Amino acid sequence: MTGETIVRPAQRMHGRNAQRQAVTGLLDQLRTRGAGLVVTGEPGLGRTTLLRWAARSFTAGTVLHLRTGPGRPEEHPGLGTHVRLPERGTTPRTLLAAFRAAAGDGPLLVCADDAHLWDESGRAALGAVAGHLATAGGAGLLVSVTGLRAAGPGLAALPVVPLDPLAPPEAAALLDDATDGSVDPAVRAALLTEAEGNPALLLALTRRLSPAELRGHEPLPVPLADAATLAAVAGRALTGLSPDARDLLLTVAAAVRAADGPDVDAVLVHEAVRRLRPGAPAPYPGPPPEPLALSGGRLSFPSPLVRRAVHATADPDRRRAAHRALAHVMEAGGRRLPGLLHRSWSLTGPAPALADRLAADASEGTAPASHRLRATAYARAAELGADGPVRAERYTAAAEQALLAGSPDRARRLLAAARRCAARGAVHGRAELVGGLTELRDGPVEDAHQSLLLAASLLAADAPGQAAAAALAAVDAAWAAGDLTACLATLGLDRAPRGDDAVGDHRSGMRALLEGSLDRAAGPLGDVVERGRTDDRPEALLRSAAAALLLGRVDAARRAGARALVAARHLGSDALVPQALEYLAYAELRAGRHSQARAHAEEGLRTALRTGQRNISAQHHAILALAASIEEAPEVVARHVTAALATARRHGLAQAATLAEWATARADLGRGRPHDAADRLGLLVLPGPCQGHFAVWRLAVPCFVEAAVPAGRHEDARTVLAEFADWAGFGADPQAVAQLARCRALLAPEERADGLYRQALARHDETGGGDFERARTALLHGKWLRRRRRPKEARDRLGSALAGFERCGAGVWAEQARGELRAVGAASRGTGAGALTMLTPQQLRIARYVAEGATNREVALTLAVSTRTVDYHLRKVFAALGVRSRVELARMVEQFQRTAARP
Repeated sequence: MTGETIVRPAQRMHGRNAQRQAVTGLLDQLRTRGAGLVVTGEPGLGRTTLLRWAARSFTAGTVLHLRTGPGRPEEHPGLGTHVRLPERGTTPRTLLAAFRAAAGDGPLLVCADDAHLWDESGRAALGAVAGHLATAGGAGLLVSVTGLRAAGPGLAALPVVPLDPLAPPEAAALLDDATDGSVDPAVRAALLTEAEGNPALLLALTRRLSPAELRGHEPLPVPLADAATLAAVAGRALTGLSPDARDLLLTVAAAVRAADGPDVDAVLVHEAVRRLRPGAPAPYPGPPPEPLALSGGRLSFPSPLVRRAVHATADPDRRRAAHRALAHVMEAGGRRLPGLLHRSWSLTGPAPALADRLAADASEGTAPASHRLRATAYARAAELGADGPVRAERYTAAAEQALLAGSPDRARRLLAAARRCAARGAVHGRAELVGGLTELRDGPVEDAHQSLLLAASLLAADAPGQAAAAALAAVDAAWAAGDLTACLATLGLDRAPRGDDAVGDHRSGMRALLEGSLDRAAGPLGDVVERGRTDDRPEALLRSAAAALLLGRVDAARRAGARALVAARHLGSDALVPQALEYLAYAELRAGRHSQARAHAEEGLRTALRTGQRNISAQHHAILALAASIEEAPEVVARHVTAALATARRHGLAQAATLAEWATARADLGRGRPHDAADRLGLLVLPGPCQGHFAVWRLAVPCFVEAAVPAGRHEDARTVLAEFADWAGFGADPQAVAQLARCRALLAPEERADGLYRQALARHDETGGGDFERARTALLHGKWLRRRRRPKEARDRLGSALAGFERCGAGVWAEQARGELRAVGAASRGTGAGALTMLTPQQLRIARYVAEGATNREVALTLAVSTRTVDYHLRKVFAALGVRSRVELARMVEQFQRTAARP
């Protein structure tokens, strides 16, 4: 790079928390006994960095670094002793002698980086030594290899710590660390996409660019990851290969470009290799070369980086020949679209006729091809064909398919290419629709709203169905932003395209609902729900689930969401999977099934992150925070709330922000902090400019009233309860009637409160809604009865509350119920030594270590957690067991162990 540099070495390791905890556990064990770990991962993922971190962290003894081969060992001051072993003929005796010479009388950490590059005898010797670590005193072995197959049987018996690509936030933090955050946002996104989470590749790409390119003042080179950069990061993975092996690797790498996954059929590859290399053995004799893996008759590169390097560094003529061979084999086998793609890659110039065939095959809906493959075909057809409107149309079609495949960044790049071709009319409208949907899932939702409105206008004349979908998506954008005015304005557009009946019914039903008329909304929205019983299109099923949620029909929403999930997966519509899981999770949450909501939201979060949908990720984070708010996990609530709000504030997601703030307040309320909960919820539910999302804040009113009454804010509680009464009467929330009676009981004079509590409990029994809400009502009633000196009735109510909380996993609320039972003189199912069975596994481990005399810091080191986490769990243990000192805890643990030991 020339000129003033803005790239510097990264200052810290990003991510890898689980891996560092595993290594820390190994280092702790070396104080008393031998142990070993194998770190695996493709080139560039940071195996060497992790070993250096371990060497710096090990202060209890000596660090020994083993290398093989000629030349001077790479020295790193302060990281221990470096020993160069013979390139050939290393034996267990050689290694043990090196260990003894370095260890002295103290613990020893042996680091063997890139052990897969050792000769066979060296790996065998290392594996033999690994088998005797348990009897080797305080000797520890930390080995890095590209994969377990390279490690050999001896090392493969050790525990494995895999390194995966960095998650997008971690990769972004690494890039910001290396550049002080000075990279242009568009360049930043391109670098992160190209690096695919590989930290070494990300840094290499960044160093390749000039300051002007990094700041967006000059265009980026094409390709961004060139052959030299990929080869430099891949290291020695491509050296020492025979011509036969090189051709096999190249053919697999070429075949993956037109495959629906990371692996390809081995028979197909071998047939192509025979055409590429007449006389080559088939199948390849023995196991495939090291960079490849063979499983179930399919070949793959475990390392995406190596696969890319193989393809990029191949001789161009040989690469085109491999694609030509694959085209012949695939076309002969009836696989027309991938065959055409390979034929296109075997060419060096424009091919309009082939481009037309590619586009035609990509548009054939009955042909078996994924959205990803269709996007690739459309894009290649645009590259090979004529300039102008046809190219713009093909790039737009490619962007549509990329978005359905769950690749929003790729869709953005394709849309940018379409706009450079001056798309007009309906093609312009389709481009705006794809762009708006992309921003709706992964960008500022107000921008998405405007793009989608423009799309609806541009498509109205030529494509009314797509125009209607764009208008309804514009409503979704306004809804996510919490803009009721924009929602109603979009739903009420005089010339709004109607589209099919389902879209029209959804629009008219939503408008009636937002105008406050459930009677007018019930018919059209109910029709949308019913259509979901027979439709098998994921988009229609998602509309059905959304309509059911609007009507408060949570069971129907669960059914439609589940069918939408199955349909999206069946069709390969990866972009729709996180949304289906969001509707499923929200329906479970509304039904009071927090564990099921958490399961769906966890999967939804993973798929949303994988498909680059940060807005839906924020929604899943908020749902997970709400689910965790009933448990004994404030740190989990805080983590999800922080993640949800980070995106919600940046992209204007009022719904996700309201849910996240509600989760924080509900966690405060569960831990007996009503003042904090009331302060936070007051901003959401009280009238004013900061009021929460128009469709969500009412759901938080019962929590606010429950917090406001003990906080002395009775008037505020009465203010919001009037509107909540209208909401309960509206009929779209089955739980609202019982919650209203409970809230009125909290504010009622003594002579009326008892009856209102009983009425609320009866309503819970009539409408269902899960154990959690009923248990909350029973807990409040039990508290009220206890304070009125009615212990027997209080005991019954509190026992019922405790059982409900335990059944739904609401640990923090169960603790409240136990405390009230103790206050009323009843022994809850959490007293005596048997109460240890009620502790979580982590709490039980902490209790046992503390009972043995360990300090909180020692427990934290043993369990690889923070001291703060140990403090928190220990407080929970003391409260759950009713003990006040470590001595009492030790006695209870001892009693429990004696009881457990009896026959």
